[in-house]
Amino acid sequence: MSETVVIDFGSGNLRSVAKALEQVGAHKVSVSADPAVIRAAGRVVFPGQGAIGACAARLAEPGLAAAVREAATNKPFLGICLGLQALFEFSEEDGGVAGLGLVAGRVARFAAGETLAGGERRKVPHMGWNQVDLARGHPLLAGIPSGAWFYFVHSYYVCPTQADLVLGQTSHGSTTFTSAVARGNLVATQFHPEKSHHAGLRLLSNFVTWNGED
Repeated sequence: MSETVVIDFGSGNLRSVAKALEQVGAHKVSVSADPAVIRAAGRVVFPGQGAIGACAARLAEPGLAAAVREAATNKPFLGICLGLQALFEFSEEDGGVAGLGLVAGRVARFAAGETLAGGERRKVPHMGWNQVDLARGHPLLAGIPSGAWFYFVHSYYVCPTQADLVLGQTSHGSTTFTSAVARGNLVATQFHPEKSHHAGLRLLSNFVTWNGED
């Protein structure tokens, strides 16, 4: 089984992602921002927490953005949280930040202060457990039912231009947003599978044996 590389963007969930991959049987897992290591990997995970601006600054380091783009087009690739948002063309965060442009669409912010049916205010960031309704089947979702619960921490959500890329959707207040996308060898989730217990570990287990075809 080939090496799995977790891209190092300095975010807090790097080690938990790597440990979760090892737990589900990944043969060899490394954490690296070296473009050569990313290019040599058999499969790549792009995790992230925090602000898109810091992520964009890291991507500006020599060769890194090109290596991520190559991995996202030619080998099994999993984006997580900020690693989903960075794949898009543009984010409203930090006054507007350009993404990698690998997925058509933008990243928008949840409106704060919405009053929900019970009278409470919608909380931003969206933090905690929520359900993912599956739009279609996919090898990474094998054994995971529609409506399974996953863990989220985010204030921004993706708005893909192409509806056929949507793999899963989740509701937060009156907003139903895309919580997972898939295209060819690329899958990316807004939720954190490494923090999502059984359903998340099942997704990661499916990933480490996935051949990159949907």
